[in-house]
Amino acid sequence: QVQLVESGGGLVQVGGSLRLSCAASGSIFSINSMGWYRQAPGKQRELVAGITSGGSTDYADSVKGRFTISRDNAQNTMYLEMNSLKSEDTAVYYCNVEVMNWSRYRITYWGQGTQVTVSS
Repeated sequence: QVQLVESGGGLVQVGGSLRLSCAASGSIFSINSMGWYRQAPGKQRELVAGITSGGSTDYADSVKGRFTISRDNAQNTMYLEMNSLKSEDTAVYYCNVEVMNWSRYRITYWGQGTQVTVSS
């Protein structure tokens, strides 16, 4: 089993910054892709940013130039640096991790979610 612990959400004013973290632990042989998703009230969950094991990144158009995704493979941790936050960034943010366990099975896990609220 794998556990994902998210942290770093909170309340921030428009134009402010936050840094989210997602730490994975448990039965992990390796971690493949990692990503951040978000879900605002009444909306579908959407991909915000993703990062491969090799460090290639991808971003939703709405966050390009403002958000930066990164990972620390030694610590099995992923980060999302969010700058110039807008009210429309308000959502619950979820980390998503594809793990290869010691039996060489690939399994995708979700974090519990962390609330980000951007106020004007």
